[in-house]
Amino acid sequence: MDGIIIRDLDVFMIQQYQQNRYPCLFIDYVCELVPGKFAKGYKNFSFNEWFFPCHFPDEPNVPGFIQIEALTQMFLMTFLSLPGNKGKKTSFVTVNNAHFKKKIVPGMRLDIESTCKMYRRGVAIGSSKGYVDGELACEAEFTVAIPDVLNQFKPKE
Repeated sequence: MDGIIIRDLDVFMIQQYQQNRYPCLFIDYVCELVPGKFAKGYKNFSFNEWFFPCHFPDEPNVPGFIQIEALTQMFLMTFLSLPGNKGKKTSFVTVNNAHFKKKIVPGMRLDIESTCKMYRRGVAIGSSKGYVDGELACEAEFTVAIPDVLNQFKPKE
């Protein structure tokens, strides 16, 4: 799959690759994707998001766990786009070095760039960075597994 570029995946196409759905789908568009390598896209945060009224009524901003989930979902696209992985369930193994550098408020667009450093036997390792107006807003490193694939490599009893 080296060098194959997939462009312009809307929310309906994204849902073909991963199992996240409303209200837990936190990417809107994938602009560019090279399977097994990287993905670039974005999430628009409108005032109508379900979490803004409670986080916080007097100063709405995107909670950290949602920023992490948005970063993760773009990362998922890097390896769920590999042959045989489309639509499979995933599980977190680790989230490391998460940093939140800029408050994200209603009306902002989070541009996300994700890199897959390694994918082997159903385990992917990589990172994502989120930018607002070109400024780093959040970042994290991930290890994510595809249980269906990983289980094929477990020793038999």
